[in-house]
Amino acid sequence: MSAFLGYLLNGLAVGCAIALIASGLVAVHRVTGVVNFAQGTFAVVAGLCVSSLLGLGLPHGLSEVAAVLVAALAGLLTGLAAIGRPGTTPLSSLIVTLGVGVLAYAVEIVLWGDQPRSAPGLAGSVTVAGARIQTQHLLVIAVTAVTFVLLALFFGRTYLGKALTACASNPYAARVVGLDVRRLGLLAFALGGLLGGIAGVLVTPLRPISFDTDVTLIVNGFAAAVFGGLTRPVVALAGALLLGVAETMAAGYGYGAHQLEVALGLMLVVMIVRAGRRSTIHQEAV
Repeated sequence: MSAFLGYLLNGLAVGCAIALIASGLVAVHRVTGVVNFAQGTFAVVAGLCVSSLLGLGLPHGLSEVAAVLVAALAGLLTGLAAIGRPGTTPLSSLIVTLGVGVLAYAVEIVLWGDQPRSAPGLAGSVTVAGARIQTQHLLVIAVTAVTFVLLALFFGRTYLGKALTACASNPYAARVVGLDVRRLGLLAFALGGLLGGIAGVLVTPLRPISFDTDVTLIVNGFAAAVFGGLTRPVVALAGALLLGVAETMAAGYGYGAHQLEVALGLMLVVMIVRAGRRSTIHQEAV
């Protein structure tokens, strides 16, 4: 039982990191209609940056904040490349984000090499019902919870957040009332970079990160975002937690070589069941 609880809590921490990636995808797609396949790159950039900054002797806190800001800047630059030119279609922007991700590989290898890097996190562990949990896992869960609460307050209570929501709901009407949809789209990309950066600095102490880690991150993040229809961050959070727990359980019970396939297979089954239920409800309503 203690092993199961340990896998569960560790899986929730992994799922929280995936949720931050997914929330960045949702934020960008809701405002611009673009699926940002460079989202995993922001986490990698932040993870590699925090590893370098800590190695140079900068203190914790300052290193993590600086790395997250670098990721936010990377998000803004990606937005400029993807939607900076008026009239760019969402499909063209999607292709641009893929190109940015490939270009980032070369930049990361030049700056940090091709070997995995890690960074020290919170030391120690706590025991919950006989299960030993790393303190860093608890930090990931806590920071993710705070981040989602702040996102809810930002989109629901602030003028800027409501303006972003308006662009997502009806871009034409947003332009009519004077909102600069392009600038708000760039802000959404920067926000996506920020969220990806938070995920990167949190996960780097748990798993070594390298230039190609973004593949796993974007696959998991995209699956969770699709689970939420690319528009609902709370549902995406639920999907991310499901993925994280499924991956950790698979690894813990001897299926580590196929943990991603097991998790994505489970996600696919859940999505098919949900789609079937919605179809049944619709038919009954008709």
